[in-house]
Amino acid sequence: MISSRAIRTIARGAAVAGLLGLAACGNNAERGPTPSEELKQRETIWDLFNQRDDGTKVAVNRYLWNASLEVLNFLPVETIDPFTGVITFGYGTPPGGGRAYRATVYISDPALEARSLNVSIQTSGGAPVAEGTQRAVEDAILTRARQLRVGDRNF
Repeated sequence: MISSRAIRTIARGAAVAGLLGLAACGNNAERGPTPSEELKQRETIWDLFNQRDDGTKVAVNRYLWNASLEVLNFLPVETIDPFTGVITFGYGTPPGGGRAYRATVYISDPALEARSLNVSIQTSGGAPVAEGTQRAVEDAILTRARQLRVGDRNF
C-alpha cells in the first residue's frame, strides 16, 4: 500500500504543477481594448465608404472572367477560383459539334489584354485541340470582354 506521506507528496507535486500551469496562462502583456477604443472600432453603415485594402481583393479582370463564362457556356463549370483566376470546365459538346471538349481558363492579370488570358482545351481523349482552334476561342473571349467593357461605358 501507498503510505499517507507518499500521497501527500504526490498531492503537493500536483498542486505545484497546477499552480505553475495556471501562472503560465496569466501575465499577458497585451491588454484588451478599452471601452473608448471598442467604441471607435464599432462598425456602422458609414464604414462601408471607408474600407481599407486588406489584400483580399480579387486581381482578375471581370470582363475576361464574364466573357470566358459566356463564350464557353456550353461546357459545365466544374470549379471556379476568382482569387487565382482559374475556371475549370467539364466535358461538353459545342452547338452543332459532335465531339466533346473540356477547357481550363487562367486569367493571370487584371489588365484586359491577350497576355492576361490562357485557355487550354482538350478533347474527350485527352489530346489538346489544334492551336488555331485554341487561338480562335481566346480571340472570341477577348472580343466578348471588350464588348462587355464598351457596354459598361455606355451607362
